[in-house]
Amino acid sequence: MAARLGLLAKWRPRWWVFVLFAHLLGLLSSFDAMMSTRTAPGAVAWIVSLNTVPYVAVPSYWVFGRSRFQGYVSSRRDEDSLLSEKLTSKLAELQSQRYSGSSIDRHIAGIERLAKLPVLAGNHVSLLVDGEEAYGSIFAGIAAAQRYVLVQSYIIQSDAIGLKLQDALITKAREGVSVYLLYDEIGSYALSFSYLNELRKAGVQVHHFHSYRGVGNRFQLNFRNHRKIVVVDGQTGWLGGFNMGEEYLYGHPRLGRWRDTHMVVEGPAALALQLVFTEDWHWATEEILDLPWTPSIHTSHAAPVLILPSGPADRFETASLMVQQAIHSAHHRIWISSPYFVPDEGVQTMLKLAALNGVDVRIVIPERTDNTLTYWAAYAFLQPMLEAGVKIYRYQGGFLHGKAFLIDDSMAAVGTVNLDNRSFRLNFEVTALVLDRPFAADVQVMFEEDFARSRKMQLDDVSQLSVWHKARSRAAYLFAPVL
Repeated sequence: MAARLGLLAKWRPRWWVFVLFAHLLGLLSSFDAMMSTRTAPGAVAWIVSLNTVPYVAVPSYWVFGRSRFQGYVSSRRDEDSLLSEKLTSKLAELQSQRYSGSSIDRHIAGIERLAKLPVLAGNHVSLLVDGEEAYGSIFAGIAAAQRYVLVQSYIIQSDAIGLKLQDALITKAREGVSVYLLYDEIGSYALSFSYLNELRKAGVQVHHFHSYRGVGNRFQLNFRNHRKIVVVDGQTGWLGGFNMGEEYLYGHPRLGRWRDTHMVVEGPAALALQLVFTEDWHWATEEILDLPWTPSIHTSHAAPVLILPSGPADRFETASLMVQQAIHSAHHRIWISSPYFVPDEGVQTMLKLAALNGVDVRIVIPERTDNTLTYWAAYAFLQPMLEAGVKIYRYQGGFLHGKAFLIDDSMAAVGTVNLDNRSFRLNFEVTALVLDRPFAADVQVMFEEDFARSRKMQLDDVSQLSVWHKARSRAAYLFAPVL
C-alpha cells in the first residue's frame, strides 16, 4: 500500500500539468471558436465544450470545428491572383454574354453579386431525372468529346458506374483528348490506388481536391468538395446530385430506389462551370489549365442561367443567402427538394414568413435516410413550420437525394446544395439557377410526381411524439451548428 501511495504521489504533479495544459488549450481554442465560428449557437457549443471537456473537445475542434477554409483564392474575388491574371480576357468574354432581362433586377441581382458571375444568356438546358437518364447523357457527352473533358465528383466508387467512368475517360485519353479528373479525398476515401493508376497510365490527369492544403486547413476533416461537374469541350456541362456510384442507378439495399436530379446545359453557362472547375483544379495542383473559352450561343429556346459556386472560402454565407433570396422572391410558390433538411434559423424564418404570407411552401424530404443525425434533428423545428403553413412531404419511393427548388413559374434551380449546415458553411457546392418557363415547367412536373409518391406530414406527426423522441431530436439538433 505504501508503495502504491508513493507511486501515486510521484505521478500526481504530472497529472495536474496535463490537466492545466489541456484547459489552457481549451481556453485558447475557445477564443479561436469565438472569432471564427460562423453561427452564434455553434460558437457557444464549442466554447462550452472546449472549457468543460477539453481532453475530447480540443482535438475534435481542430479536426471538425472550424468553418473557414483558409487560402483558397478564386479568380473572381482576387484581381491580383495569378489565376485572375491568366483569365482576365476570358472572364471579360464571359461577362459579354450577360443576360439583360428585366427580371434580373427584381429577383437575383444580389445572387449575381454573391456568385461574382453574371446570368448568362444563350443556353439550352435539359432536366435529367434519375440515373438512367443522367448517366446516359453524361457518358454520351464524354464519348463525343473532341478536345477535352473535365470531371469532378465528390464520390467515385470502384463499382460498375465507377468502372464505366474509368473506361470512358481512358478511351478518350487514348484518342488524344485531354482528360482531367478531380475528386474529393474524403468522399472518395474507398477509391483504390489501382483504379487511379489505370487512369494515370492512360494519360488521364487525376488529382484529389487537397482539402488539407494550407496551414489553417492542416488538421481539418470537415471541409469537403461536394461539387459534381462534367464539362466537355467548353460547350456542354452537367451538374446536380449524382456522384459516380452504382447505387445512384440501381438503388441501395437498405434505402431502396435512388431518386436524384441532374441537369445538362449547353452554351455560355458551360464555361461558367469550367471556371469553377479551373479554380478548384488550381487550388489542388497549383496549375492553371490552358483551355478554350469561346462560348457557344444558342438562339432558339435559349435560357438565361446563373452558375453559383459556394463554399467555406466565401466572404459571405453564399448558399444560405441564395436560398433566403429565392424564398423572398417567391410570389405564389416555392417548392424545395433536399435529402438533408436542417436549415439555419435564417432560412427557417424565411420559409415560415413566406407561408404566413400565403405562398405555397412545400418541402419534400426522404422518409428513409442515410444520415440518422439530420433525420432526427429535423423533428426539432418541424412543428412551428407546420403551424405556420409550410407543407412537409416525406418521400416514400426510395431515397430522395435530389437538390432542387422551383420559384413561381419562371425560375428553378438544380445543384449540389442540401439545406443543412454542411452545405451552407462547410462544403464547396455549385448551383445552376435557370430563368426559363419551359425548364421551370419540367421541374414542376418532377415535383408533382415526387409529391404523389410522398406522405404529407400532419401536425400530429410531430406534436404527439413521445418525450423521449422529442429529447432525441433536440439533442441531434444541438449538433447542427457544429457539424
